[in-house]
Amino acid sequence: MHPEPDAWVGWLGARMVRSRSREGCLAALRRIAGEGELTVEVTPQLVGVSEAARILGWDRRRVATYVSRGAFPEPIAALASGRIWLREDVEAFGADRALRKGRRIHR
Repeated sequence: MHPEPDAWVGWLGARMVRSRSREGCLAALRRIAGEGELTVEVTPQLVGVSEAARILGWDRRRVATYVSRGAFPEPIAALASGRIWLREDVEAFGADRALRKGRRIHR
């Protein structure tokens, strides 16, 4: 199961379900599974520096500056291609900064 921009998508075998909410997607998967056991794996959305910058309305250099100062969320991994974060961590960081600054973040 994973979120897309306008829906949650889940698979049970070859059957795909789409719903506007996570709960709706889970309910549809449970209906398909019936009495059987249902194990749900949620795939997190990951972002790199470019995506984090886009979420925050910043440029890549500003993200790099905050990372180097230790003022950015901890990445979940550092790959050869760069650091990666959970999208929800970056969004929460942006929302917290916007509240402290009295502004809304750009999406």
